[in-house]
Amino acid sequence: MEKPNNSIIHILGVGLDAKDGHKRITQAERFSIVGGSEETHNKMSETVIKTFETLSRRGKNIDEVDKIELVEIIRENTPR
Repeated sequence: MEKPNNSIIHILGVGLDAKDGHKRITQAERFSIVGGSEETHNKMSETVIKTFETLSRRGKNIDEVDKIELVEIIRENTPR
């Protein structure tokens, strides 16, 4: 699958289970995590950070993996 040169790949995680009134936002160049309870927000943040670490170990950038491989990497890195 070819992507235009000006494409921006960004992972967005949205948590909807916050009941404590806190507004949680974690951002980096290639991902944003917003909302969620403290536990959910931390799990989503950990997942994307580990996902990018896995990509780096494989010598790949998020722009270079197909959707199926990215989903597999995210699943592998999601805390149980």
